[in-house]
Amino acid sequence: MLHIGHDGDPKGVAYSHRSIYLHSMETCMSESLNIAQGDRVLAVVPQFHAMAWGLPYTAFMVGASLILPDRFLQPEPLVELITAEKPTYGAAVATVWQGIRLHLQQSPADISSMREVLIGGSPVPPALMHAYAELGVQVLHAWGLTETSPIASMARPPEGTEGEDRWAYRYTQGRLPASVQARVVDDLGEPLPHDGVGIGEIEVRGPWVTGAYYGVDAPEKFHDGWLRTGDVGSITSEGFLTLTDRTKDIIKSGGEWISSVDLENAVMAHPEVVEAAVIGIPDERWDERPLVAVVVQAGSELNMDDLREFISTKVAKWQLPNSWAVVNEVPKTSVGKFDKKQLRTRFREGELDVVQL
Repeated sequence: MLHIGHDGDPKGVAYSHRSIYLHSMETCMSESLNIAQGDRVLAVVPQFHAMAWGLPYTAFMVGASLILPDRFLQPEPLVELITAEKPTYGAAVATVWQGIRLHLQQSPADISSMREVLIGGSPVPPALMHAYAELGVQVLHAWGLTETSPIASMARPPEGTEGEDRWAYRYTQGRLPASVQARVVDDLGEPLPHDGVGIGEIEVRGPWVTGAYYGVDAPEKFHDGWLRTGDVGSITSEGFLTLTDRTKDIIKSGGEWISSVDLENAVMAHPEVVEAAVIGIPDERWDERPLVAVVVQAGSELNMDDLREFISTKVAKWQLPNSWAVVNEVPKTSVGKFDKKQLRTRFREGELDVVQL
């Protein structure tokens, strides 16, 4: 199979039959996607995106059914499809499930046929996980890239955990499966301990992790036989991965790092916020500072001073953004992820109405 690489210039990723087969076996396992015969899988992920996260192969391997929404990817037709076809499993990026959640607030419907929904592509806001739990649906947090076929970790809490401890595991990007090795490296490429504290770039290798790109030399993407993912985070001694940002998205302010993901999660925890994306913008004193682009619910009178106050207890004081912009919609890529490249362009060209607090 040939797919587009994870970021930057398009790069082909060639999958072997062996890598597809092994990846499909992994996604059938109970600690992974846990798809079984008789499941009805709603695959909202487009098939050009890492072959719909491998779901067609997984379903074929175990005899599960696939429900494909075609081009009808808006919240209303998706909810109608769920209520009519009653899938037991769903998969899509976070923005799709956020849209469905907001639609259900206005037009309630029963989507509890889905025991689980898989969310990948970008970190899932905890508020979204809890919202679906109230609807009787469990959100599964996953991580991976086109280069990893794509599943590389899955956030299933260890057996016996309860309450807040269980939620803490679900907030992570999950545990690495037995076949995938990962390590954290610092700016000099030196490995850091798996203690959940040391933060650096995540590198991975394994039987379904690509070792080269198709027809393109990209030595900067590999390091001593490991794939450089471009994701920044930490790994615990239990093998659970927590991402703090992409290397291209992390904000370097006054010599310290600010996680755009942490800020986005804090902002999107407000009940009147629909979407929020954070980018770094130039600052004469601190090099970079965060700019928050916010979409608020229709009819909301929420102002940015109140929103800044809302997150003041959730992030360090020096990380609090001074620059805010209310937008109608956060721009998105073809697969529904926040397009921060386009957001940066809009800022540079003066298209955002930025308010300084």
